[in-house]
Amino acid sequence: MKSSPKGIFSAVIYAFVFSLAVACPGRAQVATSQGDVPALQTQAFDSNPAPDAGTTDLPAARDTDSQPAKKSTPQNASHAVESDWHLDIAPYLWFPGVHGSVGGPRLEASVHASAADLLSHFRFGLMGLADLRYKRVLVPVDLMWVRLRDDAALPGPGLLAISANVKASEFLLTPKVGYRVIDREKIKIDALTGFRFWHLGQNLQFNPSLLGLTFSGSQNWVDPLVGGRIVAVLSPKATITIAGDVGGWGAGSQLEYQIVGLLGYRIKPKWTLMAGYRYLDVNYRSSQVFDIAMSGVTFGVNIAVK
Repeated sequence: MKSSPKGIFSAVIYAFVFSLAVACPGRAQVATSQGDVPALQTQAFDSNPAPDAGTTDLPAARDTDSQPAKKSTPQNASHAVESDWHLDIAPYLWFPGVHGSVGGPRLEASVHASAADLLSHFRFGLMGLADLRYKRVLVPVDLMWVRLRDDAALPGPGLLAISANVKASEFLLTPKVGYRVIDREKIKIDALTGFRFWHLGQNLQFNPSLLGLTFSGSQNWVDPLVGGRIVAVLSPKATITIAGDVGGWGAGSQLEYQIVGLLGYRIKPKWTLMAGYRYLDVNYRSSQVFDIAMSGVTFGVNIAVK
C-alpha cells in the first residue's frame, strides 16, 4: 500500500525533530514523575530556552528552519521533468476558394469555385492541429475533413421532374515529426518531415433513378513531405508563424506544396487567437485527375494544454 506524500513528509519532519533532540541533549530533557514512562520534551525550536541548573550551558543550535524547505525538492524535480513536455491543440476554420481541373485520364473539366460557393454547399467539417513537443522533438498532426452536398433540378421528359444529388468529401491527414533547430526567446525554427494522406470521395444520384444510373467512387493516395516552420515573437502577446511543406514527387501526386502564414495574439496565458492565409496546391494524375489549388483565409485558436 502506497504512502501518501503528506504522510511521508510528516514522518520526515518527526524524524528530523527526534534526531535534533538526541544530538542536543541540552535542548531535550528527560523528566520522570513518580515512576511513570519518561516524556520527551523537545525545545529545539525555542530561541531562548530556560537555563537548567543541572546541565552545563551549550552553544545555541543553528537555526535550521530554512533547511527542510531546501531539501523538499521532489516536487520541484518532477515539475522540471513535466515542463519538458508541451501539447498544443488548435481547432481552426479554413475558407478556401478552389480552381484547377478534375476528371479522368482522357477528359478533364475546369473547376472554379469561390469560398462563398463552397460554404453554401458545406454540410460538415472538422479541422484541427495537435502539436506535441518533448524538449526539441516535435510531433505535429494536422487533420481536415470536409463534406459538400448539392441538389440540382434537371429537365425531364414530359412533366417528369428529375433532381440530381451530388455529394463530395475530402479528408486530409498530415502527421509529421521534426526537430527544433533554433530555440531562442525571439525566434524558433523547426525542421519537419512526414506525409499527407488524401481521400477524395464523390457520389451522384438521380431521383427518380434514370435507368439505375448512379456514380460513386473514391481515390486515396499518400505523399511524402519535407518542410519547416518559423515562429517569430514580436511581443509578449504577438507572434507570427510561417510554415510550409513540399512533396509528392510521383509517389502519390506529381507534386504538392503548401504555404501558411499566421498572426497570433495571446488573450489568456494559454489561449492565443490565430488568423492568416493558407495555400495548398496538388497535382494528382492517375485513374483520376485532381489538379487543384485551394487558397483562402483561416481562423483558429491555439490552446496550450500542457
